[in-house]
Amino acid sequence: MALTVGSKAPDFTLKSKNADGLVDVSLASNLGKKNTVILFFPLAFTGVCTAELCDVSQGLQAFSDLNATVIGISVDSPFAQEAWAKKENITITLASDLNKEVTHEYGVLFKGIAGIGDSSARAAFVVDQSGVIQYSEQTPTPKDLPNFDAIKAALAKLN
Repeated sequence: MALTVGSKAPDFTLKSKNADGLVDVSLASNLGKKNTVILFFPLAFTGVCTAELCDVSQGLQAFSDLNATVIGISVDSPFAQEAWAKKENITITLASDLNKEVTHEYGVLFKGIAGIGDSSARAAFVVDQSGVIQYSEQTPTPKDLPNFDAIKAALAKLN
């Protein structure tokens, strides 16, 4: 079960791959500065995930205007995430939870996706600058998208 509103968001440090190599991505780096939207998604190179993160990338300014950083987390390797981001022009920060530790901590493990193994469920969290979850949603199925209007409304209340 996904963590609930009012819970302290577990901090994390995950790897991301960019042109400079592997870099750390952490929730703590935003605390006291920006709100954070965390988007868990099942797998890179899949239709729904590509559509979701391309749409978010195209609308990234709306999140920035609400003083928020967006981090996408999946169980893919940082190398696969980087290749996918380049291919699809995904510009949000992607972070690899290859060991599924953060997925477990946030309560959003999806067991046996498409019969190939466990992945992150599709889920969204808004974490305020103090590290408290202000919005929490795990979609009913991996094919369903989070309610981005509700996410933006939660962010608007924080400003």
